[in-house]
Amino acid sequence: MTSGHIHIRSAPPLIFHPEEAHAPDFLVTLNATLAAYRETLPDDRRTLLDRYRLVDAAIKVVGIGSVGRACWIALLMSAGNDPLFLQVKEARESVLEPYAGRSAYPHHGQRVVMGQRLMQPASDVFLGWVTGPRGRQFYVRQLRDAKIKPLVETFDTETLLVYARLCGWALARSHAKSGDAWSISGYLGSNDHFDIAMGRFALAYADQAEADHAALKTAVRAGKVQVLREA
Repeated sequence: MTSGHIHIRSAPPLIFHPEEAHAPDFLVTLNATLAAYRETLPDDRRTLLDRYRLVDAAIKVVGIGSVGRACWIALLMSAGNDPLFLQVKEARESVLEPYAGRSAYPHHGQRVVMGQRLMQPASDVFLGWVTGPRGRQFYVRQLRDAKIKPLVETFDTETLLVYARLCGWALARSHAKSGDAWSISGYLGSNDHFDIAMGRFALAYADQAEADHAALKTAVRAGKVQVLREA
């Protein structure tokens, strides 16, 4: 809070307010965008969202898998000063479109939201989508920095096998929920051919990731790529 106003605290380079955030009509534009997002929510979620008012928004740098995508975080407050953080993340065309054809959904944010709802046992209550002022398409969800990252490199054999089975079960469940479970089961069969193929792919992927990282470090040392070094 600054001078009695609640806002998102900047923590560059990860979280910061761009120049446009200081424009007089910034909140007006954000509220119009929020109203458009609201229309993609079910009625009961709209009622819940209406208990909050938008007070600030900032850019949040995303993870490696989303590099190059615009991502905002919005802070909303209730009458009782309870905060609600929403993440507004850019959605682009699927990498599968050149091979599988265009999505059945006209909006890429809608495609992401419908995919999450289809695959996940329980999705975020505020999942929705919106088109930004500059024509970019986004999907919206709650911001929750509470991800658990297991230290796989510290696992012994037994723990790693248990963890792998849990990951496999979760992935299989999402495929069975969103696809034809019997056809998938028939394709995989009862032998270990698919298991072996996936294992080989995983090893090749790991080798490629290490080679790419080595190439990046070489480019940085040669001055071909500029990086920000943290203390």
